[in-house]
Amino acid sequence: QVHLVESGGGLVQPGGSLRLSCAASGFTLDYFAIGWFRQAPGKEREGVSCISSSDGSTYYADSVLGRFTISRDNAKNTVYLQMNSLKPEDTAVYYCAAKSNSWSGAWTDRYEYDYWGQGTQVTVSS
Repeated sequence: QVHLVESGGGLVQPGGSLRLSCAASGFTLDYFAIGWFRQAPGKEREGVSCISSSDGSTYYADSVLGRFTISRDNAKNTVYLQMNSLKPEDTAVYYCAAKSNSWSGAWTDRYEYDYWGQGTQVTVSS
């Protein structure tokens, strides 16, 4: 069975950092593009970042550019999202998602992805 499991969420003060992990089981992440999405209460799920399967290209939403970094460790079958300079507006449930096929839309389109994790809560508050 294919599973994605996020971890690393928690409560952090504004300006702090967290590193989220997305661990895969049942398949090899090497061949998948991995996206991070987030969903705040009452809001749509939005794309935060994505890393490609082919050349490791990375993509970021404007709201996190320069603060968040996505990376992958194929040996550990894990993708990370390093989040620095966190703001209260970053508070959301964060999800990772995996895409196996060629793109027909944008990396920010949640319907492009085949598999999803259960999410991890990130709360930025003083």
